[in-house]
Amino acid sequence: QDPQSPEAAQFRLAAGEIPEVPFGLSTIAAVLSHYGVSANTLALFRRVDNDRRDLDMNNKDVDTKKLTRFIRMNELRLVTEYNPVTAIGVMQSSLQFNLLLITDKMSPKHPERMRKFRAAAELFKGKILFILLDSNLKSNERVVSYFQLKKSQLPALAIFHTPDDEQDVLTLEEISIERVQDFCNRFIQ
Repeated sequence: QDPQSPEAAQFRLAAGEIPEVPFGLSTIAAVLSHYGVSANTLALFRRVDNDRRDLDMNNKDVDTKKLTRFIRMNELRLVTEYNPVTAIGVMQSSLQFNLLLITDKMSPKHPERMRKFRAAAELFKGKILFILLDSNLKSNERVVSYFQLKKSQLPALAIFHTPDDEQDVLTLEEISIERVQDFCNRFIQ
């Protein structure tokens, strides 16, 4: 309720550490009521899957580090990069379809691939969770092997339906919005 409280100060510090995430602070009863939150609650709204995660900040040991970690773990973007921190948010997504772009982030073609992948993600917002998986990270080797891919077959798209573990893989040299769209539509049908 108090915008000058220690919790609000921690919130502002966390906001400064994650400039790419929009932050807002409200003490207005009508706003709190509209969102169904009590005072001293951090509500994270995810536009990708229209989901929300709440953190009770009445616990006195919530600090900037814990706030930042909570946001990093639970935020989902148009394209979410898979890593040990974001894995929790990815696994808890309400979206049943996940599309992974498994690629080498160090490749000179990476920026253009990402531009096209993001453009395709716009077309499936709220339907498919788009995930970037860097094939260079040792921690991602298990995911690459899960889809039975070798480094020589990358880049690749891998789509996954969480309720029944059904999957499909498309190896490709170049990504186009149309190919991503066709691959997703075919799999969903």
